[in-house]
Amino acid sequence: MTEGLSEMTLESFTEQLRDEAMVEPDPVVHTEVTKETQIIAIYGKGGIGKSFTLANLSYMLAQQGKKVLLIGCDPKSDTTSLLFGGKACPTILETSSRKKAAGEEVEIGDVCFKRDGVFAMELGGPEVGRGCGGRGIIHGFELLEKLGFHEWDFDYVLLDFLGDVVCGGFGLPIARDMCQKVVVVGSNDMQSLYVANNVCSAVQYFRKLGGNVGVAGMIVNKDDGSGEAQAFADAVNIPIIGSIPQDDDIRKKSANYQIVGIPGERWGDLFSSLAETLGEAPPTLPNPLDQDGLIALFDTEDTGGDFDLEPASVEDMCAAGGAQKTSLEIIYDAV
Repeated sequence: MTEGLSEMTLESFTEQLRDEAMVEPDPVVHTEVTKETQIIAIYGKGGIGKSFTLANLSYMLAQQGKKVLLIGCDPKSDTTSLLFGGKACPTILETSSRKKAAGEEVEIGDVCFKRDGVFAMELGGPEVGRGCGGRGIIHGFELLEKLGFHEWDFDYVLLDFLGDVVCGGFGLPIARDMCQKVVVVGSNDMQSLYVANNVCSAVQYFRKLGGNVGVAGMIVNKDDGSGEAQAFADAVNIPIIGSIPQDDDIRKKSANYQIVGIPGERWGDLFSSLAETLGEAPPTLPNPLDQDGLIALFDTEDTGGDFDLEPASVEDMCAAGGAQKTSLEIIYDAV
């Protein structure tokens, strides 16, 4: 920045910077809060029903008079499909690349669409084999900030995230305090509860580092009544904030891209209650389980959890007679 400047100009420039640094910032204006946006990140194993749950939740919240923004943060870009009757929504990353190539700026109307009071968009992700989905999420939020994300006026912002929080991109809302609370979607199966437990571990880890995000609770989807999800929630000290039954009517309507969370219809009361609980549930600090604790939630006949580890020996690892070698050192004959 200062390359090529004369010594006098550089000195003047330095003084100017020092003068600017001495100026005190404007005091914080304390006024009555008239509206506070709840930003909630919903996590779960792929295929567990996050998008179905969120599409119906966001629709019900809008019917209750709330202004809702739904953001799909899964590289599959399928969060908004149910909301828009199966129609694919142009993603922010794809649109940004296309507009940039044409020398144009991305506008809100290019990436954000609405239905019956719900505003929705998809971040998107890289093409298959051509990049990291987590990095795509980070880049997508950078673009959202340029579009004015922090100035938008919503009652709820719901973020649909893949539960792979070992990736920095998918753990972004927890790591950077981008949301106030997290909700996990799971079912009565080991894999979805494993992912839910990982999310709880991430929340606990970042809370120890000074973070503020907590877990508001768990939504049990495809609930067959077997009780493993409830046992998990009790064990990690988070509440069940809603349960969606395993029902053929829900399955068929979801497969046909139909909203079921409509006031006055069969499943309306269920999603109405879930929407109210979602807003009221406070963020809590979970106590995640270790692997043995997670497996212990299930019957050992189903999991093989009664298996005892048998240590291997050096002899097991080598071919017959190979274990007699005392060194891998190569000895060359003297010339």
